[in-house]
Amino acid sequence: MICVNPQVSTGGLEMSDAEPPQTTNGGDGPLAGLVIADFTRVLAGPYATMLLADMGATVIKVEAPSGDDSRQWVPPHRDGVSTYYLSCNRNKQSIVLDLKDDADRAAAYDIIDCSDVLVENFKPGGLARFGLDRSSTETRWPELIHVSITGFGTQGGHDMPGYDLLAQAMSGLMVVTGSSEGPPQRAGVAMFDVITGLHAAVGILGALIERRASGLGQGVELNLLTSALSGLVNQSTGYAACGNVPMRLGNDHPSLFPYGPFAASDREIVICCGNDGQFRRLAQVIDRSWLGADPRFRTMADRNAHRDFLRREMTEALTRGTAQEWFRRLQAEGIPCAPILGVDEGVDFADSIGLNPVVQVGRGEEEVPLIRHPVEFSRTPVHYDKAPPALDQDREDVLRWIGQQKMGIS
Repeated sequence: MICVNPQVSTGGLEMSDAEPPQTTNGGDGPLAGLVIADFTRVLAGPYATMLLADMGATVIKVEAPSGDDSRQWVPPHRDGVSTYYLSCNRNKQSIVLDLKDDADRAAAYDIIDCSDVLVENFKPGGLARFGLDRSSTETRWPELIHVSITGFGTQGGHDMPGYDLLAQAMSGLMVVTGSSEGPPQRAGVAMFDVITGLHAAVGILGALIERRASGLGQGVELNLLTSALSGLVNQSTGYAACGNVPMRLGNDHPSLFPYGPFAASDREIVICCGNDGQFRRLAQVIDRSWLGADPRFRTMADRNAHRDFLRREMTEALTRGTAQEWFRRLQAEGIPCAPILGVDEGVDFADSIGLNPVVQVGRGEEEVPLIRHPVEFSRTPVHYDKAPPALDQDREDVLRWIGQQKMGIS
């Protein structure tokens, strides 16, 4: 970075040694010392930068005067604050800057001067007039990693807005989701925003490692549709590799059976048999041991070819007990199974098995319960020190930090 203080090596990654504004994460996370200028909003970008902030990076969230769109997305809310916004903005500093204003644009440049990474999800070309497009930043900040997230890339999809539901529609996800007799169905969460955010975090870490060798930054580009097609894994590869065009199968799996929900006496239970041994054990537990020996069901291909008959036999057996009874019996025999739970029950179950899914983020009156970071480190744990900031909450701290860097104060 073009920073007052020289670059130092931290954990193998080249990071700025300029002390950031009120470092939120204790200084011992795996990404401590990394500074990210976050010009993103809504979900994919903010989710990526939050994961990095949890791991110790200092993330300065630069918002337009109107704020991140997701601040307004209610219901639900907690004390008037959108839980959508809360879900992906902890451990960050918020400052409002209007890039159309000369002074604010200069402040944005000052932030980037001492940042290792710039992440943005503006429309393609939208930052060029502010001198923050990749071709401009690589000239002014040759060590900067410039991460750009779009909906459909910068070529033929240049003008398409980056909404997750559009990617769900155009990737094929909706066509393979839902009942075989019903209409195409969206997923219950903005899954391609999340997947793109994960890909962005991986890309940033890869670029940081490469910079250790070259000393140079680089552009990292992602888009929702490419991430969606990657996230469709076996479904998209089935088409690419052999021309197979998948369709909706309801809750059935295209390649595995039994693999899905089956009716018990009171409600459904999910059973997943991924190999022949699991199926033979299942047949014994449900008192249908002859199914395991029948040549019609000997291999996965055989079971897929005779789904209807096998489904009827399993349903007849399973409706003689409750879902909870079968869960206990099948689990005891090492057969993958699960009751179908609501989100509330899922969180409670994770808590009951010691995963501690809910963490208290922030301190005092700002403390808010949120879902924990998905990765655990044995030596450099993630931290939850700062609640998602109110709009422009950290302006004074960030501007003080800028002033210190200009004067050469570490």
